[in-house]
Amino acid sequence: MIIVGSVVVLHAAGLWALQSGLMRKAVELVVPAEVLAEFIAPPAPEVVAPKPPPPPPPKPQPVVRKAPLPKAIADPKPSPNAPKGVIEPDPAPVTDSPPAPPAPPAPPAPPAPPAPPAPPVIQLPSSNAAYLNNPKPSYPSISRRMGEQGKVVLRVFIDTEGKPQTIEIRQSSGYERLDQQAIESVKRWRFVPGKRNGVPEAMWNIVPINFVLE
Repeated sequence: MIIVGSVVVLHAAGLWALQSGLMRKAVELVVPAEVLAEFIAPPAPEVVAPKPPPPPPPKPQPVVRKAPLPKAIADPKPSPNAPKGVIEPDPAPVTDSPPAPPAPPAPPAPPAPPAPPAPPVIQLPSSNAAYLNNPKPSYPSISRRMGEQGKVVLRVFIDTEGKPQTIEIRQSSGYERLDQQAIESVKRWRFVPGKRNGVPEAMWNIVPINFVLE
């Protein structure tokens, strides 16, 4: 506005000088015009303030539970001297029952009975070995003439050397001559001794002798 005003004043003064004949003098006089300028400061940039960080979430407050107050039981028919209400007593505290004692441990199982020993291996005496050379009982001649025949079964006790020590008649042939002939023949025999688990042992043995006429 100051600049515009100055320009208007100068134009008006020039017109007035021309009219009054002072143009030459005015031309000779160079009046410097003061240029007035108004400094207009540029608008300050808007400063955007940073947003403050969000406040931290509030810490959870511990919840304090208050024990319930005893309730007052109103008397439906209050007497003039009775109180207005009766306060229930506090409930008796509940106590946990003591834990039951642990069950006694189960008794250990009885040990298994030992296995029974294996039965012994018994080998009976024998008179059939070829190297023994046991002769056959001889047939009595009188028994042949009389036609006596039968089977004699002897029970013989044989020692560890294979010798007969005791001879008994277990089954008779029915004829005494045949029975005695069988006993006399077996007395001269030799046997393979009996064995128990491979060890010679004296034991009884059954010896059958059959007398048959041919």
